[in-house]
Amino acid sequence: MMTSKTQGYLYVLITMCIWGGFTITSRLSVKWQIEVWDLTALRFLLAFCILMPILIWKKDTAFLWKKEPFILALIGGVIYCLTAYSAFKYVPAAHAAIFLNGCIPLCTAVAGFLLFKQPFDRHTWLSLIIMLIAITAMSALMYQETGVAFGFGDLLFTLSAMWWGIFTVLLRQWKLSAWHAMSGVAIWSALIYLPVYLLFLPKNLTAPEPMHLFSQVIFHGIFVVIIATLTYVEAIKRLGAFKTGSIVTLAPFIAAVLAVPLLGEPLSFAIICGLFGMGIGALQPWRWFAQKKLHH
Repeated sequence: MMTSKTQGYLYVLITMCIWGGFTITSRLSVKWQIEVWDLTALRFLLAFCILMPILIWKKDTAFLWKKEPFILALIGGVIYCLTAYSAFKYVPAAHAAIFLNGCIPLCTAVAGFLLFKQPFDRHTWLSLIIMLIAITAMSALMYQETGVAFGFGDLLFTLSAMWWGIFTVLLRQWKLSAWHAMSGVAIWSALIYLPVYLLFLPKNLTAPEPMHLFSQVIFHGIFVVIIATLTYVEAIKRLGAFKTGSIVTLAPFIAAVLAVPLLGEPLSFAIICGLFGMGIGALQPWRWFAQKKLHH
């Protein structure tokens, strides 16, 4: 039998694979002319069509009428998706690793402090300082290279990290089961977003190739919405929010490197510095070394 900690790391690994795929496929969707509004709508619609019949069959719909799933869906479902997907239109995948996933542990720690007065330990303080230095240095180098230190896409990614940080802290605080958290977020996201999409938002479903659209909807609707949410929540339960968020952050860093050969995206010196600094801050390698010394 696996220990609770080992299970936590297994759930983190699954989440990492899917989140890494999220970075690559979101950039691909831009190349394939799939609009943000359409992808968000189809992702939520598919998840809704899968999960709602299961909940009705299990006679497990009462929890949906509580405020928690609605708030989680609004923050971690609708708003997060729209800001994150939109950002991929403006900047390469490497920027997502730094300003979205790199900032998630930082935003989670800050959200925990602001919402529930959760104190920072010295490891978190050190991480935050390293990450802020990395972002400042990278922005300065980017300004030298391109004349732009912090673009609109970077702003959208940072906002997305803030939404996800708040979502993670609320998820841990409210202690919903993984199944209720995931299905509540998916179903309420569909109920909130789809009427707005159908009535007010532009639709461009004929421009992309049907196969491209189908593969994106399957990946984002099933793997990202359902499987990754379940594994992420289970990992938080076993390893805690900061540790889970920090390790999962590695996935988009790997995706940023893979985007070079797969999508032909460049890695500048500024981006490499940012990736390196945010990776150290998120992973907190000094903690691993300290634990090893204790065991010897």
